[in-house]
Amino acid sequence: MKNYTSKTTVTPNDDMSFFTGAPLVPVRNVVLFPNVVQPLTVARKQSINAIEQALRQDRFIVLTTQKYEHIEDPKTEDLYRTGIGAEILQVIRVPDGTLRVIIEGFSRVEITDFVLEDNYYVAKVTPLDQIDLQSASKTALKKELIDSFEEYYQLNKRLSPENYVDLSNITNMERLSNMISSYIILPVEEKQQILETLQGEDRFFKIIEFLKREIGVLQLQKKIDSEVREKFDKTQREYYLREQLRVIQKELGEGDGEFADDIEKYRQQMQERKLPENVVKKLNEEINRLTKMPPMMAESGVVRNYIEWILALPWDQTTEDVLDLKQAKKMLDEDHYGLDDVKDRILEYLAICKLSTKIKAPILCLIGPPGVGKTSLGRSVARAMGRKIVRISLGGIRDEAEIRGHRRTYVGAMPGRIIQGMKSAGTRNPVFLLDEIDKVGNDFRGDPSSALLEALDPEQNTSFSDHFLEIPYDLSNVFFITTGNVLHTIPSALRDRMEVINIPGYTDEEKYHIANDFLVPRQLENTGLKTTNVALPEDALKAIISDYTRESGVRNLERQIGKIFRQIAMKKASSKSFRKVVVTADDLIKYLKVPVNHHEVAGKDYGPGIATGLSVTQFGGEILFIEAISMKGTGKLILTGQLGEVMKESATAVLSYIKSNADFFKIDPSFLENQDIHLHFPEGAIPKDGPSAGIAIFTTIISLFTQQSVSPSIAMTGEATLIGRVLPIGGLKDKLLAAQRAGIKKVLIPKENEKNLIEIPKDILKKLSIVTVEDLKDVFKEVFTSK
Repeated sequence: MKNYTSKTTVTPNDDMSFFTGAPLVPVRNVVLFPNVVQPLTVARKQSINAIEQALRQDRFIVLTTQKYEHIEDPKTEDLYRTGIGAEILQVIRVPDGTLRVIIEGFSRVEITDFVLEDNYYVAKVTPLDQIDLQSASKTALKKELIDSFEEYYQLNKRLSPENYVDLSNITNMERLSNMISSYIILPVEEKQQILETLQGEDRFFKIIEFLKREIGVLQLQKKIDSEVREKFDKTQREYYLREQLRVIQKELGEGDGEFADDIEKYRQQMQERKLPENVVKKLNEEINRLTKMPPMMAESGVVRNYIEWILALPWDQTTEDVLDLKQAKKMLDEDHYGLDDVKDRILEYLAICKLSTKIKAPILCLIGPPGVGKTSLGRSVARAMGRKIVRISLGGIRDEAEIRGHRRTYVGAMPGRIIQGMKSAGTRNPVFLLDEIDKVGNDFRGDPSSALLEALDPEQNTSFSDHFLEIPYDLSNVFFITTGNVLHTIPSALRDRMEVINIPGYTDEEKYHIANDFLVPRQLENTGLKTTNVALPEDALKAIISDYTRESGVRNLERQIGKIFRQIAMKKASSKSFRKVVVTADDLIKYLKVPVNHHEVAGKDYGPGIATGLSVTQFGGEILFIEAISMKGTGKLILTGQLGEVMKESATAVLSYIKSNADFFKIDPSFLENQDIHLHFPEGAIPKDGPSAGIAIFTTIISLFTQQSVSPSIAMTGEATLIGRVLPIGGLKDKLLAAQRAGIKKVLIPKENEKNLIEIPKDILKKLSIVTVEDLKDVFKEVFTSK
C-alpha cells in the first residue's frame, strides 16, 4: 500500500490553469461542499485516471454528483453542472486496485464544458462567489441555524460524535453553512439544492427549513421507539417477575412447575387466537387473579375452569358454506322425500348468502306430527350447507339455567346448553337443532322459554348473555332450527321470533316412496341383508301402510319393515340352504300377525245421534266421533270427553242456534224444553279443544232431534257461530289425510278454506268428494236432504 501526502498547500488562484481545465471525478450518493474535508473511495477507471493526472499536476480536481447512481459510465448529461473545486490531501492505494482519497473543497464551481482526454474528463469551470452575510439578520440566522443543528444532532443517532464541532466559534457564514450542509443526512437532490443556492439568506433559510423538517421526523421516530421500547420492557419485566414469583412459590411449597406452565399456556393461546377485545380484557383479569392464588386454593380451580371454557369457545373459527345450490338440492333430496317448503327455504337462504355477506341466519320452526322427519331434516340441512350440527332436546326442561347456565358463585357451575353446544361444534356458524321446543316447561326455577327469547331473536343474539361466561357471545351466524309437534303450546313471544313452517303428515303414496327409497335400504343395512336376500314388492309395502300403520309420519312403518327383515335375517342365519324371500301382501299376516287397521271404521251406521268430525293433534290428523243422546229433563246440555273451554262454548252456541231455528229444522219446541242433551266425545283420556268441531256438533244434535242417521262416509270440519255462519279452520291437509285413511268418502269444509285445496295432494282429492259450506243450513241440506 502506497501513501501519497500533500506537503504544500497551493490555491487555484496561484495557477489559473485550474479554471481552464482540471480533472473531473464524478461521485455517487454524496454531495460535497467547500471547506469540508471528505474521504472518498475511488474505484472506476476514469476516476482513477483523473486522480493520477491531478497528482502529476497541482493536486486540484473538480468533483460533481451523478444524477443517477446506477450509471457506471456517466456522460456529461448525467452530471450536475454545479460542483466543487477541491485539493487532494492524501491518496492511499489499496491492493484491490481502488484508491482511498482525502480531499478538501475550497470553492463552489459551475462546470461550463467537459473535455474527454486520455480516458478521463477534464472540466472547464467558473468559480462562484462565496457569501458572507453583513445584514442585520446575520446574528439571528446564525443562532437559529446553530440551535437547529444542535437539536438535530442530539436527535439523530446516525451522526457520530466525531462529526460534532463547536460551530459557535465559526464567524465565516459561508464556512458555517457548508459544514452544516455536509453533516445533515438528506436526499442527494435536496443537498444539491443547497449547493446550488448562492444567495446567502436563501441558502440559510433552506438549510433551516430542511433541519426543522428532519427534527420533526426524528421526534416522531423517537416517540414511536419509546413506545415500542416501553412495551417491550414491560413484557420483559413481567416475564422476569413471573419467573421470580415461580421460584419464590416453589421455595414456599405453594407452587409447582405445572401451575406456571398452565398459566403460560393460557397466555400463549390468547396470543395465537384472534379474540374480541372484551374477551382479551376479561381473560387478562382472570389470569392475573390466578397468578396471585396458591395452586391448592379452591378458588384457583374455579378460575382455571372459567379460563379454559372461554379459550375453548369458537370466537374466531368458522366453516365455509357450500353455496352450490344444485349440490345442496341434490343432498336434501337424497335424505328426504317431499318437504318442498323447507327445502326451498334452505335454498333461498343459500342463494342470498351467495349474493350478499350481510344476511342474518334464519331461525326456522318446523311444526308437524311425529315421524315426518323434522329432526333428521336438521342433520340434512347441515350436510347440504357443509356446516357442523349441534342438537339439544328441550323436552321436559324446566330450569332457566339449562339455557343460560349457572353463575360462577355456585359449586360446579357450568355454561348453559347453548354455549356447551357451541363448544362441541368448534365453529361460530353451526346448524343448531333445538328439538321439542313445544314441550318446554317452567316452574319456580324460572322459565326456559323466556331465556330462549334472546338466543332466537336476530336483533339480540349478537350478544347472547350466559350467566357463567359473563361476557356477550355472538350467535348471529348460527342457523337455528327448532322442531315441535304443535304450535299453540309455544309462547307467543317466542313463536313470533321464528319462521314457522308446517310439515303435515304424508299421504299413502308419499309413504310408499319414502319406504321404497329410504326405509327399506336402511333396514336392509341394519339387519345385514341384501337385495339378493329379500324383496318387498309394491303391493306388500302398500298393504303394510294401509293395514298395519295409521300415522302421519313413517316411524311405525319403519318398525314394521324392520320386524319383517329381522325374521328373514333369523332364517338366513339358521339355514344353510337359504333362498331369496319375496314378501307378498298375503304373507304379511305371517310376519306382522293380524292387521291393526279397519278401513271401514267410519263405515258403520250406529243410527241417529252420531256424526264424524275431523281434528288435528300433535300426532297429525284424526277423525273424531261425536255422540249424543237425550233424556227427560229441563233442556240442559251435558258435555263429556275432557273438553276445553272453546269446545264447550262452541257446543253451547250451536244448541242455541238450533233452538232459535227450530221451525226451519222441524223440531218440536216442547222436545227441546223437556229433554236434556248429553254430548260425548269418545277417547275421554285425550284432551280436546278448539272451535273446528262446530258443524260436526250441529250435525250430531240435528240427527238426534230429527232421528235421521248421518252417513258414516261423511266427515266435516268448520267453526260454527251463534248466527249459523261457518268460519274457516286450520290444518286442512292433516284433516283430509285423516279422512282418507279412515275410509271417508265425502268431507264438508268451510267455503273460505276452498283456496287451501291447492296445497292438498292430487291423489287425496281424487279419493275424496270435497263440499264447501257457508252456513249451518248448507250443512243441513247437504247431510239430511240430499240423500
